[in-house]
Amino acid sequence: MEEHRIAVISDTHGILRPEAAAVLKSCEVILHAGDFDNAEIWKDLKKIGPVYAVRGNVDKKWADDFPEELPYERELSLYGFRIYMIHNRKQARKDVSGIDMVVFGHSHEYEESKKGEVTYLNPGSCGQKRFHLPLTMMVLTLYPENHQFQTEKIDCNPAVPDVSVEKASTKFLGGFFGKKKSSKENHLDMELTEQICRMYVTHPGVDADGIMDRLERKDL
Repeated sequence: MEEHRIAVISDTHGILRPEAAAVLKSCEVILHAGDFDNAEIWKDLKKIGPVYAVRGNVDKKWADDFPEELPYERELSLYGFRIYMIHNRKQARKDVSGIDMVVFGHSHEYEESKKGEVTYLNPGSCGQKRFHLPLTMMVLTLYPENHQFQTEKIDCNPAVPDVSVEKASTKFLGGFFGKKKSSKENHLDMELTEQICRMYVTHPGVDADGIMDRLERKDL
């Protein structure tokens, strides 16, 4: 039976890990759901194979030079399957009738779900480590003859673990408390520490007041 392997990745944030690159080379097409961080990653992917991508919220000025290749959203047909791509699912268009799959990213969390006849796919992040979240990507295998497909979750975690949450919190929380103390020394539990660090990373320029405001809105 005819089949086609499609690599689905997102949120690489300036890093093309060897674990991910090895999988990409085994696929015919690459779908990237945004947050490259820079043009180098995008160009490296194009050296591996055909790339269909959308820009993410961190893809700013450099992506403006490639408006046709890096739109905010796009629809394409691959081997008879209609695919709609956007970085943030919350910003997706409401009418997705006739679409087989919606590919998105942004949350850094792997997801497969279905709403009506549409399948929603988030490969997670295979770039920078985001604390407790695993590094993942997806291989999508298409079977045109019977219009079926299969997904495979790929673990992209390196053999040597990345910097721990505790080490990251020591760095980030130093900006709030005036000295580099760990979360334990500041008497913060790990869940709250991860929330603060994640906001610090995903909202460049945010200060302590901004963090506290967001925490209050989340009722943390």
